[in-house]
Amino acid sequence: MERVPITREGYEALKKELEHIQKVERPRNIKAIEEARAHGDITENAEFEAAKDRQAFIEGKLNELGYKLSMAEIIDPQKLPKDRAVFASSVLLENSDTSENVIYQLVGPDEADIEEGRISVSSPLGKAIIGKKPGDEIVLEAPGGKRFYELIEIL
Repeated sequence: MERVPITREGYEALKKELEHIQKVERPRNIKAIEEARAHGDITENAEFEAAKDRQAFIEGKLNELGYKLSMAEIIDPQKLPKDRAVFASSVLLENSDTSENVIYQLVGPDEADIEEGRISVSSPLGKAIIGKKPGDEIVLEAPGGKRFYELIEIL
């Protein structure tokens, strides 16, 4: 089985989500099932059915998070090369058309959040950045046409 790279922050966020589901969501749902059962006949009890559906969702989510955590390989950005963009690198890009600068960190799909400046290495821009060095041109095939960036610095 292949390990999946993840940042320390991404790993901790997955752990926190798993803990929240185990300690808050699951017990809350168990209580909802118990309350629905207390209403009597469960064969025609919509609350009971909804709680059972929610239980299946919760258990599936717990399994998914457990699997992701077990496959995770935490990558420390401080130990990565600074001569080229790799997973967990933070990069400063300049849009060649507008001269605007933007900083992105290259992360795994589970950690991506464009509002926070984290883009997935499997996204089109992430794929275009990987392996590039400062001074390299990055060409992004976007729906509105090609966009050109220059990798200014690996932070």
